[in-house]
Amino acid sequence: MVKILTDSSCDLSPARCEELGVEMLPITVNFGSESYRANLDISTDEFYEKLAAASELPKTAQITPAFFEDKFKEYRESGDEVVCLFISSMMSGTLQSARLAKNLVGADRIYLPDTLNVTFALGLLVEEAVKMRDRGLSAADIANEVEKLVPRVRLWALIDDLKYLKMGGRLSATSALVASILGICPIITLENGLVEVVGKARGRRAAFKFIQNMVEKEPISSDFAVTVGHAAVPGTRDDFIDFMSGELKKREILKLDIGSIVGTHTGPGACGLAYIRK
Repeated sequence: MVKILTDSSCDLSPARCEELGVEMLPITVNFGSESYRANLDISTDEFYEKLAAASELPKTAQITPAFFEDKFKEYRESGDEVVCLFISSMMSGTLQSARLAKNLVGADRIYLPDTLNVTFALGLLVEEAVKMRDRGLSAADIANEVEKLVPRVRLWALIDDLKYLKMGGRLSATSALVASILGICPIITLENGLVEVVGKARGRRAAFKFIQNMVEKEPISSDFAVTVGHAAVPGTRDDFIDFMSGELKKREILKLDIGSIVGTHTGPGACGLAYIRK
């Protein structure tokens, strides 16, 4: 049997993972001395409540090789083929831990492509991998197809609160103050496996337009779903979907909450979409 394995940075809900038949491994989030397994010990709403009260940004801990070693032994003994879709190797050592464990266990039916993605862009790849599994593709073929899709994945999102970019050292205090006064929203993307700021817009509506222009330059393929993510702002998400109605017409739209891994840097208020370009 082919299994799909991911981690909680994909921002698919536990309920959605259960519906898809996907096993999701929790990444640990540390607020000082307090540790929480994302989506198990702390919900997305609880995470943003704690983030708002925090004096410094929480840190995340990668899944360890020892954990993967035990997990991969289970799969080896059951005879399952496994496709593992984890957070970008540029953002976490999780994939490296998994590859080390695979070599230690000698599990040659476990496939570990580097997604170079995170949050609802990674969630999109998981959703598409499940469709491949359900069409009867082998684990090796799914991993190969995912690797082909990775360069075509696009994520664009706006950030509404600059406090967290400033706390994370990605924006100076002066720049953050000026941007806040002017109502400037940075636009982020995923580039070479990392979150990067690619533009700025004055106001949320202008930020929507910036993203729309980016989508027009790199159009959405009609062969795949589109994920729309938000960080504790469902109203903004709905406004964004309405604004992008022309681009999203007749598309399968999947709505996700931006969780702790990316939410640590964006804070509440972020919103955007991920898709596979033509």
